[in-house]
Amino acid sequence: MEFEKIYEMYFRDVYRYILGISGDSHTAEEITEETFWKGLKAIDSFDEKKDIRAWLFTIAKNLYLNLLREKSHFSDEEIPEETGGDMVTELENKESAYELHRIIHALEEPYKEVFSLRIFGELSFGQIGGLFGKSAGWARVTFYRAKQRIIEDRERAEKNERT
Repeated sequence: MEFEKIYEMYFRDVYRYILGISGDSHTAEEITEETFWKGLKAIDSFDEKKDIRAWLFTIAKNLYLNLLREKSHFSDEEIPEETGGDMVTELENKESAYELHRIIHALEEPYKEVFSLRIFGELSFGQIGGLFGKSAGWARVTFYRAKQRIIEDRERAEKNERT
């Protein structure tokens, strides 16, 4: 596939993905443009058996994390090492977004709020812990437990759909 077609097909998806994690349209535009520039330079190394959209999302996420490091907006410990990337990708897919939002909405507190602050608010674990008067470790464990509950609920829903 020609790279121009790839650009036309996926520009909006990459832009929305970065806008979702950065919350800033200017940053999203810059990262999206740079993603496609890097993608163009590395297209020969792309394994065509893989999903090109996921490949572009990976490039975009890495560029965004590099930008955060450069701006020293986060210390190295606060750089989001795990943002629930698979779930963010699913939220970009309209077919599964409703079901995932339904599961998140049904979570009890503090799991729902911690998960939302981390994924949608892009806050560090330290910032989330501070909002609750707790430690970053508490926020990390609470996020992990929320993520596990979402995965379990999703698996249960998928199993029920098959039966």
